Amino acid sequence: MNQSYFYLKMKEHKLKVPYTGKERRVRILLPKDYEKDTDRSYPVVYFHDGQNVFNSKESFIGHSWKIIPAIKRNPDISRMIVVAIDNDGMGRMNEYAAWKFQESPIPEQQFGGKGVEYAEFVMEVVKPFIKHKTGWFDGMMTTGCSMGAYHALNFFLQHPDVFTKVIALSGVYDARFFVGDYYNDDAIYQNSPVDYIWNQNDGWFIDRYRQAEIVLCTGLGAWEQDGLPSFYKLKEAFDQKQIPAWFAEWGHDVAHDWEWWRKQMPYFLGNLYL
Repeated sequence: MNQSYFYLKMKEHKLKVPYTGKERRVRILLPKDYEKDTDRSYPVVYFHDGQNVFNSKESFIGHSWKIIPAIKRNPDISRMIVVAIDNDGMGRMNEYAAWKFQESPIPEQQFGGKGVEYAEFVMEVVKPFIKHKTGWFDGMMTTGCSMGAYHALNFFLQHPDVFTKVIALSGVYDARFFVGDYYNDDAIYQNSPVDYIWNQNDGWFIDRYRQAEIVLCTGLGAWEQDGLPSFYKLKEAFDQKQIPAWFAEWGHDVAHDWEWWRKQMPYFLGNLYL
């Protein structure tokens, strides 16, 4: 029998989102033999844009990580618990951006500005629930691509005691790209990693950053140019602060596209100590 064919159990839950009053789907993919190895603990990996994690047919953009076949085909990937948090569909950018966009694509409707509330939902509702369900109380990992990469890195930098590993693929980490010069708006500054990292001199944070496993990856091909300035600025900041991190540059043929993210994710998962 082909060893790549085995069953992975998935559990689906509905958690109430405080700032909308609605329920949000959160799925948990369990590793092979999870219910047999009751004495073993498994690392937990958080994915945002949960509709994009398992099946392209339900993805809101028609592409997905296809994480189940990726796990089965890559024996180097550690056995792990995957947590997939659905986005809010049409309201995705409202909760994925901590700032309000100056121009909304939908007339007379707010666009952005719920990012802080979304972070609180993850930290105060999802995280305790996952810990209760999995019994995993050590550091967790967060990951994402594009806007999800921004969220993953921002979550890690703000909560390095909770998230001790991060993989961020093709993100833009500078709020100016979205809102222009934000001057003295502290709410935006606090959610613009390329800015606040330079002023982060608290030893408690720096020590935890140095103990973490950090991966940022970008391609150099089509549609990746927007993220390159903040990618290089972060690398400069990490180098100056002596924070070990893997800043990976893939080739000029590597585009801002799911074809590449599906290759990058199992590659980096297989190279991290989970």
